[in-house]
Amino acid sequence: MVEAQPSGVRIRFRTRATAVELDAVATRRVYAGLPARPDGVYDLLVDGRLAGQQSVPGGNTLTIDIATGTTDHQPGPVGTVSFTGLPDIDKDLEIWLPWDEITELVALRTDAPVASATDDGRRVWLHHGSSISHGSNAASPSTTWPALAAAHGGVELINLGLGGNALLDPFTARTLRDTPADLVSIKIGINLVNADLMRLRAFAPAVHGFLDTIRDGHPTTPLLVVSPIYCPIHEDTPGPASFDPEALPAGEVKFVATGDPAEHVAGKLTLRVIRDELARIVEQRAASDPHLYYLDGLDLYGEPDFAELPLPDRLHPDAATHRRIGERFAKLVFASDGAFAATRSA
Repeated sequence: MVEAQPSGVRIRFRTRATAVELDAVATRRVYAGLPARPDGVYDLLVDGRLAGQQSVPGGNTLTIDIATGTTDHQPGPVGTVSFTGLPDIDKDLEIWLPWDEITELVALRTDAPVASATDDGRRVWLHHGSSISHGSNAASPSTTWPALAAAHGGVELINLGLGGNALLDPFTARTLRDTPADLVSIKIGINLVNADLMRLRAFAPAVHGFLDTIRDGHPTTPLLVVSPIYCPIHEDTPGPASFDPEALPAGEVKFVATGDPAEHVAGKLTLRVIRDELARIVEQRAASDPHLYYLDGLDLYGEPDFAELPLPDRLHPDAATHRRIGERFAKLVFASDGAFAATRSA
């Protein structure tokens, strides 16, 4: 499901059109017994600046029963988003597709011819991460933290954030390996903890193998490993994570950690354990890989940030926090002395 949600995907072209229409079929999730989720948003950017936002009506409905794990898919009609009153000049337009809906494109209509967008020679940044990278609780597709960081850094984003599935899967590593890019980053940790997927013994070799595979296709590309941001429920408590049974009856989605803090001694993963291990692995590998870098996720969102901007569901940042993380990432990573400084492109 999350592979089919087009986080970071946009339609980009150059035109004098003053009116643009896009027909699409959305597939929206409905969780039985919980309040309806907001419809996905389509962002229109004109020469890089936000100029309009709409949601497509109609579409399919995927009803998910959390208690039983069953799903029900009901088909729906094609819908249209329409942007009018655009300036009658040559301009680059981008329509960012919703990060949280499966989207089938049907037709694009304009009132003037279209051509390929301007090739501005921007570097391509390939990023992989969890639901936070995917966009969870961001306000819109162009304001997820990776999209904001890319805008600040002046790079072209390919976002391989996979909600709930940043799990060191070999197929993901192969996809990163085979995707052309000037810059690569992986943000790893939270899903491994909240899925209770592996123990410390398996984690370190899995990280090495994941990085080895990426390096097969990007031997000298700047490669940044980012550890998890601050998340109190999993700092010292292993997974698995679960929906809070006390919040669900009130129609709220909140998460709790169900592991035992004492179990980390036996190798269960917590966020603190993962940060320490990732820092160790990168330091070890960097001795022979001068293009490998590490960023502590606490530098993007730490305990003081949580006090000011708490995670609404105890797991995912809100829109303001996405903006903060994106701005900090850009400041730390795209700076002249950062991992993705222009002078360090492969």
